[in-house]
Amino acid sequence: FLELVREKFYDDAAFYRVMKGYVAQFGIHKDPRTSELWRLKRTFDDPRKQSNKKGTVAFAHSGPNTRTTQVFVNLADNSSRLDGQNFVPFGKVISGMDV
Repeated sequence: FLELVREKFYDDAAFYRVMKGYVAQFGIHKDPRTSELWRLKRTFDDPRKQSNKKGTVAFAHSGPNTRTTQVFVNLADNSSRLDGQNFVPFGKVISGMDV
């Protein structure tokens, strides 16, 4: 995630999926070619050390070891819905959740 931020991948990226009381998702670059290059750089899953509580941030995935650039913010305590599906929080929103 830090590498993507440093490379300005998320600059001008829009939240494209917002489900009230569930998640807000982003992570598609404005240039499809750039998105495709990063999509090919999948990373292995990290072990989960915390639950998908409100305000935590995790990578989206479509199965084991399929994380790419798409990230979501938990808008509620989703631990019962997402922990068993191996969504691994790696950060937390520390201000601005009201936005």
